[in-house]
Amino acid sequence: MKRFCLLLLASLSVAVLTAQEVVSEVGAVADTTAVAPVSLSPNEARQQRGFSSNDCFVAKGQWIFGGTASYSTHRNKDYTFTLINDIDSEGYTVGVSPMIAYAPWRNMAVGIRFGYNRSLLALDNASISVGDTAMGIDYLHQIKHAYTGTLFWRPYIPLGHSQRFAFFVEAQLNLSGGQSKAVAENGVVDGMQNYRGTYTKSFGASLAIQPGIVAFVTNNTAIELSIGVFGIGVDRVKQIKNQVDSGSMISSDANFKLNLLSVGFGVSFYL
Repeated sequence: MKRFCLLLLASLSVAVLTAQEVVSEVGAVADTTAVAPVSLSPNEARQQRGFSSNDCFVAKGQWIFGGTASYSTHRNKDYTFTLINDIDSEGYTVGVSPMIAYAPWRNMAVGIRFGYNRSLLALDNASISVGDTAMGIDYLHQIKHAYTGTLFWRPYIPLGHSQRFAFFVEAQLNLSGGQSKAVAENGVVDGMQNYRGTYTKSFGASLAIQPGIVAFVTNNTAIELSIGVFGIGVDRVKQIKNQVDSGSMISSDANFKLNLLSVGFGVSFYL
């Protein structure tokens, strides 16, 4: 009986030691697994951040057509605006901007956009009076044309798993040009009213970043809202006055803030 008890105690001791070794080995494997570095490819890392998605918002091979159009007009009669009094003017502004794009990959599109703007300002009278200083404009007419061509690349980021709403960030390369003609009174010479005319040509180039959101209202029609947050560009302006005198100006700028003047709203069709 005594020998049986000793054998039983020895068996229990071996079993306890074996269990402790198994637990230690499992813990070591778990620790090794926890601290082992995980190597991710760039695409996997972007997918974890949410900048790429397995959800298909824009299918590969899809064509996108769209554009914007705007028109505004004004007419003032003896109108006062802050320090400017007795404004007599009329004019209009009209603009169109068609767009076409193609999706060579899922949720990504490249395309081109054209823009044309025409504006007319006919200012017949305006005066500024600040203290003892007074200035006035009796006649100034200007007509202006502006052209814009844009190459853009746009990746889409679906909102959650939605196939109707998505964010996009559009990188743009813009080339612009334009011309304007202005005529203004230049005093009285030999009893006759004299006028001066200025012809202006301009050219510019810029890089811009424009994020936005797109929402499908039907299966193929979507509305878009975007706003500029970054832009860097250069502009060159050349003027000729009375077909005799000439002058030029080169300017550059960089913008790293929200540009409320570049808010865009449009309709696009995904075919």
